[in-house]
Amino acid sequence: MHPTDKLPHLTSGSRLFGTTRTSRIVSFSALFFAVSAFGAFGVVPLAPDAADLPVKKITQQLNLPQLDEQIATLEGNEQHFIREEKVLRGDTLGALMLRLGIEDDEANQFMKSDAIARSVLQVKSGKSVRAQTNDAGELEWLQASLQEANDKPARTLNIMRDGDGKLHASEIPVQLERRVEMRSGDIRSSLFAATDDAQIPDNVATQIVSMFETNVDFRYLQRGDHFNVVYETFWQNGEYVKSGRILAGEFNNVGKLFQSVWFDDAGGSGGYYSFDGKSLKKAFLKSPLEFTRISSVFSMRLHPISGKWKRHTGVDFAAVTGTPIRATSDGVIQSIGPNGGYGNLVVVKHWSNYSTAYAHMSRFANGMRKGSKVSQGEVIGYVGTTGWSTGPHLHYEFRVNNEPRDPQSVNIPNAAPLAANDLPRFKTVASDMSHRFALLRPERQADLLNIASNTK
Repeated sequence: MHPTDKLPHLTSGSRLFGTTRTSRIVSFSALFFAVSAFGAFGVVPLAPDAADLPVKKITQQLNLPQLDEQIATLEGNEQHFIREEKVLRGDTLGALMLRLGIEDDEANQFMKSDAIARSVLQVKSGKSVRAQTNDAGELEWLQASLQEANDKPARTLNIMRDGDGKLHASEIPVQLERRVEMRSGDIRSSLFAATDDAQIPDNVATQIVSMFETNVDFRYLQRGDHFNVVYETFWQNGEYVKSGRILAGEFNNVGKLFQSVWFDDAGGSGGYYSFDGKSLKKAFLKSPLEFTRISSVFSMRLHPISGKWKRHTGVDFAAVTGTPIRATSDGVIQSIGPNGGYGNLVVVKHWSNYSTAYAHMSRFANGMRKGSKVSQGEVIGYVGTTGWSTGPHLHYEFRVNNEPRDPQSVNIPNAAPLAANDLPRFKTVASDMSHRFALLRPERQADLLNIASNTK
């Protein structure tokens, strides 16, 4: 076999670390003939004040190694190559291994059969995989970053070949790098269209809704509404892994500005507060569904089934079957199960004399039973059309002393404000976020651009 037959084939995007035998032989040959033709010499540097002194040339014969000895040495040393490749959409294990220069049937079978090594097939597109091979294409080690999944933290997959030539796989949890990012968005059609345009992760967009839903009706946003958001992201080896919590946000809705900042209080719990330290969490959410419409209000109406005038004791939210239903406040499930015309019904008892009812569910959420504690925003069931219903919707009741009240007009208090001993630390956090918002506002960005252009 010709020596160049073993040279690796590089593809676009590959990084190759290592040196081939051919390149070393050519380089050495060039040096050998150059030295043979001209010999070797050195020049004694002149002192600054000796410009007029004669130059003294010293010649010394160097004992160079023989070319055939260097070739023999290179042939006796095994070469090692490290490549890094991005996983492509729809990639197969075979295609990835080919781009990494792995020509190793044993490694291929190991990554398909070993429970841990199979994780390489779960690496998301766009993520990097690094591998080292010898000059025969045999895998020596492989590393890949794995996303969080099934309650597992972000981790690194390691596949190594030991001294006996046997492959082993392991997963190592990694410490992610935390970064703080700032984004702005303008409403032209919908919130999620605006967050997509601003390259804001979906998880962060959902948090924007949760953060402001007690003050902003996201079903009726207007063109020209604007928002700024500061949130955390987590990275591994320079690659994006996931988004985290929103640290602060502001939303200008119909000319009215709402601001929110996350703060962990001394009691170990956290929440969103206005910049003056008042909690933004209402005792009850305005709606148990996200992004829906009201199909029937709390009033007298002609019953759609009996055809008689009857008081409608709740609010109906039209939604497709399977839409998640959220508890509107913290509480305990008082009753759950089929209940005549209500169909599948859940009643949640809250503090004092408040309770809420959720009817016509298609099914209940897993783990929901009488006596279960639920938190505000927790999914308790799914929209359906059970009981006396002409189509899929949620019938929602707000009760005081078991008497239905109109949830759209009842006076709902805020949660308790911050304790006095938390205020100094809170003001520091709020001041930092206020400064970030100032940088994000359009007029401030225009000022910065003018400053930059004037300094050119």
